[in-house]
Amino acid sequence: MSRMLQGHFLGKLGMAIVAAAILAGCQSGKVSYSDTTFAKDALMPYVQNGQLPGAINVFYKNGIQENTCVGYADVAAKRPITMDDVYMQCSQTKGFCGVTIAILVEEGKISLDDPVSKYLPEFKELWVLASNRDGVKTLAKAKNVLTIRMVMNHTGGFPFEICAKQGNLKGGGWSGGAPLRQTAAIAAACPLLFEPGTKVQYSNTGIDIGAAVVEVVTGKRWDDFLQERVLTPLEMKSSSFKPTDKQLATMVEMYDCVKDAPAKYLVQNNMQQRPYNGAYVFPSAGAGLWTTANDQLKFYKMLMNLGTGENGKQILKAETVKNLLAKSTRPKGMGGYSLGLGAPEEDKEDAWFGHGGAWGTNCTVNWHRKELKLWAVQLCGKPRPWDKARAAAEKKFFQYVIDNSNANAYTGRVK
Repeated sequence: MSRMLQGHFLGKLGMAIVAAAILAGCQSGKVSYSDTTFAKDALMPYVQNGQLPGAINVFYKNGIQENTCVGYADVAAKRPITMDDVYMQCSQTKGFCGVTIAILVEEGKISLDDPVSKYLPEFKELWVLASNRDGVKTLAKAKNVLTIRMVMNHTGGFPFEICAKQGNLKGGGWSGGAPLRQTAAIAAACPLLFEPGTKVQYSNTGIDIGAAVVEVVTGKRWDDFLQERVLTPLEMKSSSFKPTDKQLATMVEMYDCVKDAPAKYLVQNNMQQRPYNGAYVFPSAGAGLWTTANDQLKFYKMLMNLGTGENGKQILKAETVKNLLAKSTRPKGMGGYSLGLGAPEEDKEDAWFGHGGAWGTNCTVNWHRKELKLWAVQLCGKPRPWDKARAAAEKKFFQYVIDNSNANAYTGRVK
């Protein structure tokens, strides 16, 4: 079946997908699985009408987990989506960089308020774009010192991407373009959008600069340091910046959302161009790490458990996670964001932290209540009408676990 026809095919799947909705490959790991189907019930109408090609949803609370795999990773091939299919997590990569920065802070090798220029001399003198009228740019020398904290929480004044990565040419976007040190050097040579530390501009560039600092301090490539200190200890064997051909054969394919109609197959997004493991692909800390739902859970459960993975491997101390990742590092009034992770200004009992990605992926955790919610799709654009239904399912799941928290306490006991 041609890709052009699969949108019509998707709309006619109907109940055929229901049988494949919850797969054997959707449950793995050392947790207790609930017998609930809250997410499945909420999502299936959108799978049946073709708007949602396939999705993975995970709800977790205190050892109880509901895994849901609905629809297909590849509609035309009728390949059901599973927890072990690789997908691009896009900006969720930022949190991985945040963890590597937190490791170095914990070890006393850097401070968040260190000038970036201490490690990358090209940032010693920076210029701010003061005005741009009639094509004439006026620059002013930056007054504030650019710090590691600023580049990691999007207050450094950098654009989303450096000029060398912008546009639609091959090698552009965050999936390729330049090594991290080169990205940092180019960023330092371009004018900032505002005085460092005074505003917020979401920026892949800033996170890449943070990763370049890690490279200088450790003497290793950032992706190698990440592998050594985070991915390998957590046994995240399917996560990398260059997935193998074998992995890509079972990747979650990308689709465009269409209003009131089946999703449309998308060969590629201009920010992430094929071949995904080609020679031009360089690791980007701002967005670029491929993963699976099972691997993603290992990383976020480590954060939920305050630095310790489910396998018992300690990545960070509990206080480090609480102080640097679970709550904002920005000045008050600038919105919550820590180190590569969305986080509240104040860490309260009902506070969540985590991150999303451009193709719709998202994972957040609450360490106080030991709760997690993961969503994995590969969808571009809007609308996403299932969001409200999924939110309602989430509410039902967490209430169900609370209401049944003591249900098993007396199972098997004899008075």
